[in-house]
Amino acid sequence: MKVKNNITGIILAGGKSSRMGSDKGLLMLEHKPFVQHIIDALKPITKEIILVSSNTDYDVFEVNRVQDIIPDSGPISGIHAGLTHSKTKNNLVLSCDAPLITTALLKKLRQYEKENHDIIQFEAEGKTIPLIALYKKQCISKCFELLSNNEKRLRKLVVELNTKTIPVSENEHTLVKNINTIDDLNTITDAIDN
Repeated sequence: MKVKNNITGIILAGGKSSRMGSDKGLLMLEHKPFVQHIIDALKPITKEIILVSSNTDYDVFEVNRVQDIIPDSGPISGIHAGLTHSKTKNNLVLSCDAPLITTALLKKLRQYEKENHDIIQFEAEGKTIPLIALYKKQCISKCFELLSNNEKRLRKLVVELNTKTIPVSENEHTLVKNINTIDDLNTITDAIDN
């Protein structure tokens, strides 16, 4: 099955995590750091995993860690850095705060990779999720253009490119949830325990 050889996983772990108070990717869920959950979901379907962060604590995960080329510029900068280092046309980009993501759900994004879209993103509960999405390598030039104009809003990137949005089913809503606060983490942990 040659499904792995044409896609890279890119994990964005460079955020300030101001609402959580610590580096979100290193938070624990079911005895594993968030980032490890995401690596485990990506590994079966990717050729390489790139983690974008300046934090050397992530080196323990033994994936290719790179830093923002244009620092302090938000998620567009992380995507730009990841795509710059990627060797593949197709790239699964995930933020480090979605530890419930599964390989099966990521495979749904891959179903559309041959279509003529720059970005294929999920949508849940009426909200688009551009940080669990498939990005084509060609998005890099638009990332650079926006960053050069000091534009940090990810929404701007998504709107200006050819983007396809796929709704997730109701029973998959939990899998795409971002965990931004301690309350979010407690809610998720309680749900898993029950």
